[in-house]
Amino acid sequence: MTTIKDIAKMAGVSISTVSYALNNNNKVNVKTKEKILKAARQLNYQKNGIASDLKKSSTRTIALIVTDLAGPYYAELVKGIQEVTLSKGYDLLACSSVGGETSTAVKFLTEKRVDAAIVLAHNVSEDVIVHSARKQFPIALLDRTIDSEHVVSIEVDNEAGSHMAAEYLIGQGHRDIAYISGMAISELMYKRLNGFEKAMQERGLEGSKRLLQYGLFNRESGYSNTKMLIAQGNLPSAIMYANDEMAIGGINAFREHGIKVPSDVSIIGFDDIELAQYVRPALTTVMQPKYERGALAAHLIFQMLEGQSIEPFYNLPTKLVLRNSVTQKR
Repeated sequence: MTTIKDIAKMAGVSISTVSYALNNNNKVNVKTKEKILKAARQLNYQKNGIASDLKKSSTRTIALIVTDLAGPYYAELVKGIQEVTLSKGYDLLACSSVGGETSTAVKFLTEKRVDAAIVLAHNVSEDVIVHSARKQFPIALLDRTIDSEHVVSIEVDNEAGSHMAAEYLIGQGHRDIAYISGMAISELMYKRLNGFEKAMQERGLEGSKRLLQYGLFNRESGYSNTKMLIAQGNLPSAIMYANDEMAIGGINAFREHGIKVPSDVSIIGFDDIELAQYVRPALTTVMQPKYERGALAAHLIFQMLEGQSIEPFYNLPTKLVLRNSVTQKR
């Protein structure tokens, strides 16, 4: 078993320097730290976050790592995960990856402080995930695909869902359609945007779309981007938002300016969060199976812990939910 002594020997530094580097201590300069981490990877070093004198082979805990714990999207996802983990006699520990590679969430992965992890966080790198996953420490990855042993990837067909939503707007007679997007660094954002763009191109409408600056997947970003669109004048007849929270923020912005949804502008979202059916007008959106995806991720984790063979990739379908925020263009 590789120890920090082995790393120190390969890197040509002291044991204390290796210890500082592995614990992200700023006493070690960047160049030396990179050399130490490279040696650790080459030697397949894995830091154990559980003290050896505890003699515990399992924490009976699964970690859920997400970019941000706030927001209604996570409620159904967590419910699906939690019901499965509890039925197996395990605890679920949810933590935020704010801080990226230096976050406590990443330490749960690299130091094996839990038995397995479900990761829905764009700022946890592929390198960390690949080097953390082991037979005794499987990882379920949501909204991203990594081809790596002991990692299972579970995606929603975001591109098809967005394509379906754009097709619906076009079918309702809309030709001038704006798209308000999420974070440019997110793979999820690109897939939803690609679905929209393909639908527009297939109908010869790519010159009619209006792509706005990228924002965040939250209500405030949807509100502010919609305010900018209003300020530009010459509103489109319809707007697609990257998710429901942004769409709800947009509805609030239109209401403040006396612009009626859907008679003045039609709106469509994505995710089908619980609030989508209660806003006024009720939001037409693309439903993704949040509870089912969480339950599937947890089931797959336990199958991997039990040594069962599973498929490495899963892609769940979406469904268009028609409510009152879209009307036919006259």
